[in-house]
Amino acid sequence: MEDKGVDTVLVVVEPTMKSVEVGARAAALVREKMLGRMLIVANRVRGEDDLATVRAKFPGEDIVAIPDDAAIVEAERRGVAPLDSAPNAPAVQALVALAERLVAPAT
Repeated sequence: MEDKGVDTVLVVVEPTMKSVEVGARAAALVREKMLGRMLIVANRVRGEDDLATVRAKFPGEDIVAIPDDAAIVEAERRGVAPLDSAPNAPAVQALVALAERLVAPAT
């Protein structure tokens, strides 16, 4: 794997035991290869219990939560971009904030 020029590695997990386990292995590889900045993206978070599941597996890591949102599913069913069909939906807003964070300089 070519690891030159990596700014940020996103490890995307859902709040299920299998997903966080696979994500933990991916995060270990990121740390082992010293790839740099890593963000854990907790996708389809339905509440504090889901977020706690992810936090428990990734203590001390930077976690970004994307809420489970029916607007995303509906946009997919209609074949349109969620950003166009529901720009104020919570998941869309969380994804926009994540994108803005990724283009901002690392602190």
